[in-house]
Amino acid sequence: MAGTTTGTGLPKGFRSAELGWPRLDRIPHPPHRLPLLGDVLGADRSTPLQDSMRLARRLGPIFRRRAFGKEFVFVWGARLAADLADESRFAKHVGLGVANLRPIAGDGLFTAYNHEPNWQLAHDVLAPGFSREAMAGYHPMMLAVAGRLMEHWDRAVAAGRAVDVPGDMTKLTLETIARTGFGHDFGSFERSRPHPFVTAMVGTLTHAQRLNSVPAPLAPLLLRGARRRNAADLALLNRTVDDLVRARRSGDGDGDGDGDGDGNRDLLGRMLQTAHPVTGERLSPQNVRRQVITFLVAGHETTSGALSFALHYLSRHPDVAARARAEVDRVWGGTAQPEYEQVARLRYVRRVLDESLRLWPTAPAFAREARRDTVLDGVHPMRRGAWALVLTPMLHRDPEVWGPDAERFDPDRFEAGAVRSRPPHTFKPFGTGARACIGRQFALHEATLVLGLLLRRYELRPDPDYRLRVTERLTLMPDGLRLRLDRRTGTGAGDGAGAAPDDAVSDLRCPVHGAGE
Repeated sequence: MAGTTTGTGLPKGFRSAELGWPRLDRIPHPPHRLPLLGDVLGADRSTPLQDSMRLARRLGPIFRRRAFGKEFVFVWGARLAADLADESRFAKHVGLGVANLRPIAGDGLFTAYNHEPNWQLAHDVLAPGFSREAMAGYHPMMLAVAGRLMEHWDRAVAAGRAVDVPGDMTKLTLETIARTGFGHDFGSFERSRPHPFVTAMVGTLTHAQRLNSVPAPLAPLLLRGARRRNAADLALLNRTVDDLVRARRSGDGDGDGDGDGDGNRDLLGRMLQTAHPVTGERLSPQNVRRQVITFLVAGHETTSGALSFALHYLSRHPDVAARARAEVDRVWGGTAQPEYEQVARLRYVRRVLDESLRLWPTAPAFAREARRDTVLDGVHPMRRGAWALVLTPMLHRDPEVWGPDAERFDPDRFEAGAVRSRPPHTFKPFGTGARACIGRQFALHEATLVLGLLLRRYELRPDPDYRLRVTERLTLMPDGLRLRLDRRTGTGAGDGAGAAPDDAVSDLRCPVHGAGE
């Protein structure tokens, strides 16, 4: 097949300008590119993100890959990523990976195209749901759900069992967003198997991931059975959310049964009851469903991964764990139920979380497209609409920013002086710009609170034979991570810490309850 490609490795007759990159030949690509198939030799379809990270180390801060007729440009150099963060020239791009999620979430906040009006409408309606006042209202329910986790872990300690960290963090974060956002209890800690919603969600995310690596013309043939299963999973997700919304509408209007309207301030209440402050427009029933699914999926997947990676690193670095635990004991003292304001005072615990997110940002990439013709970093011309994918784990490992030991876990990288000394746009675990994650403060508060509670209550003992393996769905997660625990005793051991008061437990068991704020 000699002569079928150009000097750039593209098929004959294919103009790089069609991608919006007039000088694509300046951007390196892997060797041994095959006609039609592209850069598939040696590729690992089960871990495409980590496969791209390996290529990034070889090819440099900007590179491209070709697969089944599609060309992708990847960026991870800090200067290039900072340029892409310029909101006046670049915007979010809904690339292939995110577009494959649109059957799940449609024009929800995460998957909407920039031109779709429901994104701005939903953002403006829901932004007050993540204010400081709203966050303080969510805090007691976060404590209550964390109490259920610790009851579950106490039983494992008593039985001498290791705990399934990713599985239990997924239960925790799903219950937290479901309770605080939508007044719903999935009963995750009372189930021997995941809730059907979780099984369906994992199924749809896995299917979307598979679509990324299958040529579109062959997908109907190769994924026929998978498409049927995916349709059933989508139907279950939609039914679950429709039932949740129906229960809220058929109650007293605010979901908490007392008729005082305060439940309207949780996320579902805002979606159903709040009009846009300027236009008076409301979210349609279809868009409410899409936003609920978006928050249930994205609102727990990323945080569960962040907590799991943090617990892995804490178990492997006992000096870091001891320092973090000492901070919790000092700041919280003997307080059984830490107050909302006390969580932000766990500055070292937060550094542990940030360093875990640096090494393994659970939302591992984001795409940016040119708003107009421009030149990236003064070198690479881009036409309007041209786009690139920022590899966040590699951005967070750029040695020009993080030093030659960028692979080493070191929470002191996030000491205040070190943060001030770094250039902007070098730490992006929640994306960038106007379309960055709306719930990032929610996630950070929840994760810091949970880490503080767990450190105060337990010593973490790793499996000496375990080596970190990272599984890829929509997000990243440690695979097969199990820890053994010892209950702490004496001062600061946290006896009763995080356990929900009796009335909170009673509220928590309600199938539908709107006490989010």
